[in-house]
Amino acid sequence: MAVVTALLSVQNLSKRFGGLQAVAGISIEVRSGEICSVIGPNGAGKTTLFNMISGVLRPSGGRILFEGIDLATVSPSRFAAIGIGRTFQNLALFKHGTVVENILTGRHTHLRSSVLDAVIFFGRTRREEIEARKRVEHIIEFLEIEHIRDAVVGTLSYGQQKRVELARALACEPKLLLLDEMVSGMNQEETEDIARFVLDIRDDLGITVLMIEHEMRIVMDISDRVHVLNFGRKIAEGTPTEVRRNPAVTEAYLGGHRAEATVQEGA
Repeated sequence: MAVVTALLSVQNLSKRFGGLQAVAGISIEVRSGEICSVIGPNGAGKTTLFNMISGVLRPSGGRILFEGIDLATVSPSRFAAIGIGRTFQNLALFKHGTVVENILTGRHTHLRSSVLDAVIFFGRTRREEIEARKRVEHIIEFLEIEHIRDAVVGTLSYGQQKRVELARALACEPKLLLLDEMVSGMNQEETEDIARFVLDIRDDLGITVLMIEHEMRIVMDISDRVHVLNFGRKIAEGTPTEVRRNPAVTEAYLGGHRAEATVQEGA
């Protein structure tokens, strides 16, 4: 029987900020083709974990392996090139650029042209530009944002801007997509759209997804596995059903009966 190797392996990861232990000995695995969620109350260490996986922060201890490669040996500027894409809870878009221009910035990791090629816009540069625009148009169609493709991002609603940020992350053609609170601030219709897109990203594009999410209905509906953090430590993991039934999770997530009701929303 073949051994299934994790696409992402986080091993005994820790992070200290002075005297504060933000993350303490967290280990998780994400297999290729999975949708995994990381949940927990505010201050649980979720974003710190994501920042280490995406190279924004260096761990104080432990290892992060991506396709067997120790990310400590990879420059953070190369993370997108090796296949790690990310959205941010706080939008990081160019507000004065158009939707197309913002998505095109996600293609920079695939550019191989020299400065001379770019100046004369010939050969490789021209081929790369054509390929980039084809890829961007495919993503625009995939995320159903054709009607705003030429709009200036700063004029769009928050929900639309979130979708543009997702499009830009997809433009780098990641193997692993990190989604940080994608549906935060969205209405019910927008939230349901994002849930559908996340499933399509996995099923149609073959991209593995690891997400931080507070919206428990999405977590329980679309996740293959759920990892639960509290005070910088992992307190549980399992399928949505297993996590939903775990008393430690319902107690830690919000506390008591209110937490149980919140987790049960995904039922």
